[in-house]
Amino acid sequence: MEPAAAPTLRTLLGRRDLGLHLVSDESELVDGALEQPVRWVHNSDLVDPTPFLAEDLVLLTTGMQLAEEDAEGAAAYVARLVHRGVLALGFGSGVHRVGVPDELIAACAHAGLALFEVPYDIPFLAIARAHAEAIAAAAYARRTWALEAQRALAIAALRPHGLESTLSELSRRLGCWVGMYDATGALSHEHPAALGTGADAVAAGVAELLARGGAASRTIEDPDGAFTLFTLGRTGQLRGVIAIEAAALDAETRAVITSVIAMAGLALEQNEQMSRARRRMHTQLLASLQEDDPTLARRVLGSLPAAPIVLAVAETPRAGALIDWWERRRTDAGVASFVAEDPDGVTICLSAADAAEFDEVAGRLSIRIGISGAGEYSGFSQAHAQALTALRRGRSGVTRYADATSGGVLDTLGGEETRLLARTRLAPLRRHDQETGGELELTLRVWLEHDAHSERTAAALGIHRHTLRTRIAQAAGLLGSDLSSFPARAELWAVLRAA
Repeated sequence: MEPAAAPTLRTLLGRRDLGLHLVSDESELVDGALEQPVRWVHNSDLVDPTPFLAEDLVLLTTGMQLAEEDAEGAAAYVARLVHRGVLALGFGSGVHRVGVPDELIAACAHAGLALFEVPYDIPFLAIARAHAEAIAAAAYARRTWALEAQRALAIAALRPHGLESTLSELSRRLGCWVGMYDATGALSHEHPAALGTGADAVAAGVAELLARGGAASRTIEDPDGAFTLFTLGRTGQLRGVIAIEAAALDAETRAVITSVIAMAGLALEQNEQMSRARRRMHTQLLASLQEDDPTLARRVLGSLPAAPIVLAVAETPRAGALIDWWERRRTDAGVASFVAEDPDGVTICLSAADAAEFDEVAGRLSIRIGISGAGEYSGFSQAHAQALTALRRGRSGVTRYADATSGGVLDTLGGEETRLLARTRLAPLRRHDQETGGELELTLRVWLEHDAHSERTAAALGIHRHTLRTRIAQAAGLLGSDLSSFPARAELWAVLRAA
């Protein structure tokens, strides 16, 4: 049962007790002209009543203000009414004129304004009262519908899978599609099944709301349909989105939807409490696994992802959504995983055969993930360290340890502390080059790149080998280092790479 609609012009014309007669040719009116909700019925015989009118009302008149056979005056009068947003004009026949004037009929037809005739024995007050009664009846019907809907939703919430049952009941009560998306933006429940057209637009709108992270609602209108989206959860801790295939929602409908959102939030919060307890247990099991012994974890969980395994560490801005994602992949696709949080981030353990899952979740949630090489549980701690290294070096999406360390050991000298130390070490050299226009730092770099071979370095720089020796000696003095020894040259090379 859908909420009762507001009374329309067709509703008013359909009252047999009023005997109203539509003069306009309905086929010549705009589509749906008689289906527009009527806000009120008002009467006036002013030449220009528009300053006293509201939009979406029906105006009644006896035509006293219209001169006979004045087509131009009738056209101007009707144009003012249309511009003000009047839905229809009712002409009281027999008061000043018998029948509806031809010039008024022509003006209304030209302007597309619905025109109907009011019999002489029907007072305008009766029409206004009939419409007021229809508005009151519609309002009562809407309130009754809302109460019945909320009662049915409360009963649905007590059934097994209460949240899903509540959403399905809401769909039946509204007579439209209703879907719920989880914190990752994945559709977790819908009724009726298979939205079809508009699914992509809704999914994009859901992803945008979740990415913003704030509690909000949004209306989507495109050629495929109109939808209203409502977030679930608090700002910064969104648990999902409810989508409804409807845009114009009256107060009663919104009240029903609000109650569903409250029930959904309560159900998700209860689930979250259980989830938090499970997360704490997994955090403790992670500490056990980092001792390279999976015995306790297997005893508690029953099983772990099959070896060989890969570990990933993900940044934590959307930890809840990330954990929900892996839980859904476990239940929907049978992807075995172990997921736990600690101060370093969210750790995910998968079988190496399922490692492609990391690329999908990183793209969906727009997060960074570092991934280790494949190995056994006996090397869990080493794999965790590899994943952390990959995460810290990656800039976006998925970074694998093998790619992050492909440049060799010296590429690990990229930390901020190392760079600060290197810049401090080279400061005397750089200050000299800046003040004198010299090239001591460049000379040292080229010299080390040529294995400290004087002739090849001099040729590369285009200087004499004696000039080269002078520069090397000068640089050694500024750095306070004996560059004739290999350890000193190796340290200098590491400093140049880090700086």
